[in-house]
Amino acid sequence: MKYETQKIAYWFFAACMLLFSLQLIYGFILGFDRMGFDVLHDFIPFNTARAVHTNLLVVWLLTGFMGSAYYIIPEESEREIWMPKLAWIQLISLLVVGVIAVIGYHFNHWEGRKFLEIPRELDYLVVVNVLTFLLIIFMTIWKGKRKTTTAMVLFFGLLMSALLYLPGMIDFDNVTFDSFFRWWVVHLWVEGVWELIMGAILSFLLIKLTGIDREVIEKWLYVIVGFTFLSGILGTGHHYYYTGAPRYWLMVGGVFSALEPLAFLGMAMYALSMARRGGRKNPNGIALKWTLGCAIMSFVGAGFLGFAHTLPGVNMWTHGTLVTAMHGHMAFWGAYAMIVLAMISYALPEMTGRAMHKHWMAEWGFWLSNIGMIAMTGAFGVMGVAQVYMERKSGMDFMVVQESLEVHALGLVCAGALLTLGIVFFIRNFISYGLPVMDESKGAVGGNPAPAAPDKLL
Repeated sequence: MKYETQKIAYWFFAACMLLFSLQLIYGFILGFDRMGFDVLHDFIPFNTARAVHTNLLVVWLLTGFMGSAYYIIPEESEREIWMPKLAWIQLISLLVVGVIAVIGYHFNHWEGRKFLEIPRELDYLVVVNVLTFLLIIFMTIWKGKRKTTTAMVLFFGLLMSALLYLPGMIDFDNVTFDSFFRWWVVHLWVEGVWELIMGAILSFLLIKLTGIDREVIEKWLYVIVGFTFLSGILGTGHHYYYTGAPRYWLMVGGVFSALEPLAFLGMAMYALSMARRGGRKNPNGIALKWTLGCAIMSFVGAGFLGFAHTLPGVNMWTHGTLVTAMHGHMAFWGAYAMIVLAMISYALPEMTGRAMHKHWMAEWGFWLSNIGMIAMTGAFGVMGVAQVYMERKSGMDFMVVQESLEVHALGLVCAGALLTLGIVFFIRNFISYGLPVMDESKGAVGGNPAPAAPDKLL
């Protein structure tokens, strides 16, 4: 690591791991509810657990993106973070808002738009927090010695994420209008501007891990991310099929949703090609696995499984069923969770000077979590197809169908346990790195990994 203030990223990553752990806990609550063991219903009803589970996902990913930016931007700009004390304040305020939101879900039973349940007062605090973050990043780039494509794409993705949060703060009396603009936040984040963030982080990691020429990788970054962004914007139409929006969205959504898998396939081919052409054998093999795994799994989850049920003729049966959960879990995992975990895997040895990426827990964490997610996707797929046939096609009562699916939820929980075991290994490995250290010979944090044996967890 080259700059002392990059250590701020460590604490964002630590907060990220804490929030991810809480999300997994609420995932199990939901899983046991689907099995019929809803013993916590009086304290944590299903709708509360679902709101906490999904909102924690958004918050821990955003925290990971922020930590990644605080690590990447100084290196790309060749200067320390602008006003690092303000960055610490931004982290603390972000966690305070998150804690208040989670508590509020349990005691105030906030019921807002799906995925955007927090009350308006906290919305304003989120906006202030994100604007503070963007100011720090912008000033770091502005005052830096160089302005790279990777840094600019990352900043633009983060900026657009902030701007597209604003439509979710507008209230509409008309249900169709409300649903229309809600997707400007939810869809255009996850299938639009977050892909810019993913592409920029992917570019940075491939440059560092493979040694590929920056000009080559950034040229393809423009092409791939541009195509992904375009298809993602117009692909918003697949959320407008049956909400009262004009009928032309059936065609627009169907056509551009069909193009989205090509964008993710291009991203996967781009990553694999760059890794082969780089020629550098980086000792941090686990970070490279997470990086390439992100490109491949995002194509499977966001691309292939998204296409499987977003065409109008299919979506009319699958909309709002567990088929959506099948696509959603793999898509978020592949495209965003894995890129954050890749960034953490790369940055920790650099920040701490320790080679714990060679420990068996790092390897097992990767494989168990990915096998667990693949199994979860399969379980959701079986449940979703059965739900569509029984409920939508055969007309069975909703609650009768849910009871019939309880046996399949056992497989879902078992797969979730495998995923969680992998993440436990990842977090245990994270803790074993220890805190960032000062390399006095460089006057900066980190340095080359220490030669100490990586087979002992401290």
